[in-house]
Amino acid sequence: MASVRLSRWVIALLIAYIGLITVIQIETAGNGLVRWSGYSVLTPLTAAALLPVRRTLIVGVPAVAAVVGTYGFEIHEVSAGGRVVAISAVVLSFGLSPVICRMRLSRERYRRHAAVRNQLAFLSSAGRRIGKVRPLDMTHTARQAAEVAVPRFADFAAVDLSDTVLRGREPSPELLRGPFSLRCVAERSVSADRPHRTLNRETGPDFPEVAAPLRLSANVRPARAYRLSEDEVAHWLGLNPFPATPGRRSRVHSAIVAPLCSCRGAVLGAMVFIRHQRPEPFDADDLVIAEEIAMRTAVYVDNALRHACAHGMARSLRRSLLPRHLPQLAAVEAAGRHLAADPPHAGLDTAWFDVIPLSSARVALVVGKVPGHGVRTFATAAQLRAAVRALADLDLPPDELLAHLGDVLMSLPAKGARTPHGQPVAAVGGTADDLRASCLYAVYDPVSRRCALAGSGHPPPAVVTPDGGVETVDLPPGPGLGLGGLPFEAVEMDLAEGSLLALFTDSLVGSCHQHPAGSRALREILEPGRPALDVMCESLLATLLDHRPHDDAALLLVRTRTLDAGSVATWALPSSLSAVPDARAYVSGQLAAWGLEDGACGSDLVVSELVTNAVRHAAPPVQLRVIRQENSLIYEVSDGSSTPPRQRRSQAYDECGRGLFLVSELTERWGVRHGPDGKTVWAEQACAPASSDHRRL
Repeated sequence: MASVRLSRWVIALLIAYIGLITVIQIETAGNGLVRWSGYSVLTPLTAAALLPVRRTLIVGVPAVAAVVGTYGFEIHEVSAGGRVVAISAVVLSFGLSPVICRMRLSRERYRRHAAVRNQLAFLSSAGRRIGKVRPLDMTHTARQAAEVAVPRFADFAAVDLSDTVLRGREPSPELLRGPFSLRCVAERSVSADRPHRTLNRETGPDFPEVAAPLRLSANVRPARAYRLSEDEVAHWLGLNPFPATPGRRSRVHSAIVAPLCSCRGAVLGAMVFIRHQRPEPFDADDLVIAEEIAMRTAVYVDNALRHACAHGMARSLRRSLLPRHLPQLAAVEAAGRHLAADPPHAGLDTAWFDVIPLSSARVALVVGKVPGHGVRTFATAAQLRAAVRALADLDLPPDELLAHLGDVLMSLPAKGARTPHGQPVAAVGGTADDLRASCLYAVYDPVSRRCALAGSGHPPPAVVTPDGGVETVDLPPGPGLGLGGLPFEAVEMDLAEGSLLALFTDSLVGSCHQHPAGSRALREILEPGRPALDVMCESLLATLLDHRPHDDAALLLVRTRTLDAGSVATWALPSSLSAVPDARAYVSGQLAAWGLEDGACGSDLVVSELVTNAVRHAAPPVQLRVIRQENSLIYEVSDGSSTPPRQRRSQAYDECGRGLFLVSELTERWGVRHGPDGKTVWAEQACAPASSDHRRL
């Protein structure tokens, strides 16, 4: 529209010029000379230099008509030769004007095409360079974008990213409406001294003149680059950060701010382009190029951000698979290590371990692995770990626990599972044909020194006896979790006090077998008398793994302890109500012997309720056992019935049903453990340590 208006003004001026030069020629003609005829020749040539062909002809026809009318009819003092020369010169210029116009337009078109080709070649080069090397590294991508822009497009380029993005979090779409902070992560300049912007690296509410161009460019949908005028650049930069070089005057005169926006509309940062050495300012075509560079950079920055978010989520899930601190137990001393896979193969297999306190001072030891990769594998492993903890609270034998754990895995939705309506399965209930896992579950009792183990597709543990012998447990190879319908088999063995039990994943076992001196190294590292378990874990991993494995490696070392006869008291009780006062007397006497008569408030009532329930509602034989730990007492009443007690909520006038309620109120926790010959009802009560006088005894 502006070009059409300009053409009209040029045509009007040329026609006015034709009229003016015609009047002058008529007034000054005489003595047979053509004094001003040459000025009529300029009109078609000027039109050819400024206007398209059609408008050139529109201007040329009045010019020829004016010359023919002037020298053919109006002026009679000029000779015939002069008339012919004047008219011929204008007609010739009129005939040449379309040719000159076409040549000019062709040259301009060639220049435009060449400029477009150069722009396309530049953008193609930018597309080949930005994000092609280390595409998930934001800083490297930003450095590549700055190197692409300088010097072919700008004299200085910088990439600023939001602090939120650099911390690996998704920025809010409302980022620019409030205070925000940008950090310069990459910049490049044509100057040898690498001048820097005088802006503070942390752009915030104290620098509103910096935030204004970015807000103007990003608030438009879709976001567009914003071109700053010379005055805006001077106000934005404050002082000129680019000193003049010898023989050249250097001054910032043009700049572009292009937002880096994700496909979700969030502003990730901005790119700044500055010209201070080349004389031509940025134009509309340069805005398009700047937007294209910023768009390509934003794509890879957004990909790196999403990868960082996913990686952070995976790290959080991985951390949730491991206990923050292994519990300090009377039964065992434990130490564990988890070695994540090498980053190119991260998540190929996900391993975890756990130490779970059980009733009666026992402890459960777990090591498991889920094959696969990605967040889904981490989520599956987290669900299995939670399921193991929930099933361990039921005091199930190892083989039964693994059977229930396999059912849990089978109930998880499989990858790509869909409902009958074609929708993806998002909840429990899909098939799990592609879900597999392995697990080793062991339960150790420090009173009997018995350890029960069962495995599902997992390598058996190694045991180091106090005399230095290292042997592998003869554990039947069980089926992997997720196969369904196949039985598991458990084994039991006695562990001497001070025995070392090593549970590990198959990646560590493979490294052990492939190591030139694997079994000998394992024997030397696990032999008794070595340093603490933490040091042994580090030595074992450093010896058996020369580099990071391609899948996760988990190691759990456990040194067993025993509760001596002085910490356990057992009584056989008759199956009659007369056993209740005897049980109270036995327990009171034992607590007095331990020096805990004042530290276990309510113990008589707890024992009375447990023994009364066993005598009234269960079958003989009845046995009472009290276990002393450092800060707690455990009461156990065993009977020959398999029917578990149930806690009731008695009404105001009920005469029974309050026993287990009182037990739950007076103790920390209570539960039921089933055995081959009946059940055991247990309750754990916190107590104060024994007095110093009794400890000396």
